[in-house]
Amino acid sequence: MVSGEEFRKGSEQGIFPFALQEFGRSVEGSALRYLPAQKETRLLIFAAIHGEEPETTFLLSRALRKLKTAPDYVACVLTANPDGILRGTRCNANGVDLNRNFPTANWKPEKTLSRLVLEAPRETELSTGVSPASEPETQALIGLIQKLGVKKCVSLHAPFGLVDADCHSELVQKMEDVFSLPWQSGVGYPTPGSFGTYAAENGLECVTVELPREAPEILDIRYAEPLARFLRDFS
Repeated sequence: MVSGEEFRKGSEQGIFPFALQEFGRSVEGSALRYLPAQKETRLLIFAAIHGEEPETTFLLSRALRKLKTAPDYVACVLTANPDGILRGTRCNANGVDLNRNFPTANWKPEKTLSRLVLEAPRETELSTGVSPASEPETQALIGLIQKLGVKKCVSLHAPFGLVDADCHSELVQKMEDVFSLPWQSGVGYPTPGSFGTYAAENGLECVTVELPREAPEILDIRYAEPLARFLRDFS
């Protein structure tokens, strides 16, 4: 656990202490908000583009609440799919898997398949949208990236327990150090219309961190402090 004056005391971590700025609205009108970097945005990290992965929001919030000041060079989106979080669904309120809705060369109009749990067959059907970037959440995230001029992104997912990226870059190594998870190129199945593909086609570096299948409190104990240090020290 953190001691001394380096981070906020535990008694001070009950509320989120930083002001968030709106960058769009969800299908149902929920505000999409982000925490701006204090100086210059060199990295964007976002959580919960899949609403069935709320542990990603939990962990990012816990890490940020340890900090005495917002990160200098990292902007953060705590929840990229608020309607999905409210419903407990992978998809948004339109039934669209947002991570298959990005405008990429391999976007497909056919339904995408997912699993309800890792042991289940990949048979749960979701829409990829009526067209690429049809969803306001997708449009808003793209717009935010363009507005910030950011070239590096970290997308938080669960529950595979790995760091996914096309090549082993310096950012990948940092994520390996923070999460003590192995690097892997790809997750073992096609992901047309994904943010990672969009990033590769648009000159962005995307590192996808798949948190392991653990209870939120265990994720907090393992990763909140090293993630807080990364957010604070990244330059």
